[in-house]
Amino acid sequence: MDRDTAEPRVTEMPGERAREWADYHRDVAATSTYVYDFVWDITADAEGPFCTDVDGNVLLDFTSHVAAAPLGYNNPKIVDKMAEFDLTDPTKIAGQDFYVSDGADPGESTLPGPTDLMHRLTDRTGHYGLDTVFLSNSGAEAVENAIKICYDNSGGGKYGVTFDGAFHGRTLGALSLNRSKSVYRRDYPEISGVSDVPFCDSRTCGDDAGDCTCGFFVDGGDSSALREKLHPERGNVDPDDVSYIIVEPIQGEGGYRFPSDAFMEELAAVSDEYDVPLVADEIQSGMGRTGEMWGSDHYAIEPDVITAAKGARVGATIGRDDLFPDERARLSSTWGAGDVVSAMQGAFTLDAIDEYDLLDNAVARGRQFIETVRDADAAGVDDVRGKGLMLAVEFDTKQRRDAVQEAALKRGLLTLGCGRSVIRILPPLDVREREIDIGASMLLDSIADAA
Repeated sequence: MDRDTAEPRVTEMPGERAREWADYHRDVAATSTYVYDFVWDITADAEGPFCTDVDGNVLLDFTSHVAAAPLGYNNPKIVDKMAEFDLTDPTKIAGQDFYVSDGADPGESTLPGPTDLMHRLTDRTGHYGLDTVFLSNSGAEAVENAIKICYDNSGGGKYGVTFDGAFHGRTLGALSLNRSKSVYRRDYPEISGVSDVPFCDSRTCGDDAGDCTCGFFVDGGDSSALREKLHPERGNVDPDDVSYIIVEPIQGEGGYRFPSDAFMEELAAVSDEYDVPLVADEIQSGMGRTGEMWGSDHYAIEPDVITAAKGARVGATIGRDDLFPDERARLSSTWGAGDVVSAMQGAFTLDAIDEYDLLDNAVARGRQFIETVRDADAAGVDDVRGKGLMLAVEFDTKQRRDAVQEAALKRGLLTLGCGRSVIRILPPLDVREREIDIGASMLLDSIADAA
């Protein structure tokens, strides 16, 4: 496949073989979140945002596997480097019990493993003073370990604070922090003591917090729901008993909601005033997705802990050394720091972001997409928003969103929904101007189809 000339090409979507594969898969797979019957053929041509399914359809993937494939398919920026190595077995080791290297001196590995990935992550969070990493297998595990170290650090603090619309994962601890769709939490047991406050994404907030329409700011903007909750005299939660505040710098599953600057400034001020550790869930917004390395970099907050995954290829809980417990076996995981291939992919992804100026590319191509779709003033589109390549198109109804997504699929454009009526757009970090033009045009044509 020549990425310079590739075009989406669809005969039928899904095709006969895709339907057969999906049925075969579902024979043994638990019901989950499969969006539609897209079956990637891993032996067929694919590069960047273009891939081929089992029926020979060529698709433009603007999901990047929910940001977990940050450079798309078979990207030479990653695969050419990986091809240099003769990989051995096992490629997953008991990484919390043993170490692994390529035989080089520390810091000079040509095949970067978990240790090298951790050093790259602390290098890129050093401006927040973060210097310690615990690797795990997934984003949910990264969140679990973030709240564990905060509970441990507090010496018995029994409370945590989350935000309306939040999504932090599907393990039981992480589920307790979720405040998005009820299906995520319904009938499951929860961690006690987790309070929630509104998340302010009001564009009228600006410098005048009194104009906020979401309920976070109170008293004419002189205070906030968070400040009032923790107030030593008026509040209902003793700030000395709060172990953490956890926030997505940009809400993902909740609908790609971008916080107001005033909200983030107040969040930073309250967490600092009461010395409550602030956990930034960067699993979807981190690793260069927004045009900065971390979503937090756009705002006034200074996280005490960052959770990463998806683009990092593994789960990572990054914090200050003094937050992590010193007691051995307090944190552990057999495969947590032992996935050699995934760690190498994560390290090469970070290297590619630097080497190819992908943060600048994310800003330019994201701006191109937003301007193109906004200028079209398409029927039923209520909002087009984004930072970098974390992009959202919001529709007037869920039904229209679903119809647009289905029409896009039939044209060969892969997208994902979130929130109530939002399509999220997540192109590869090295997406090209031509590819944004193609994708935006396909989306606009799909909106016209739905109308």
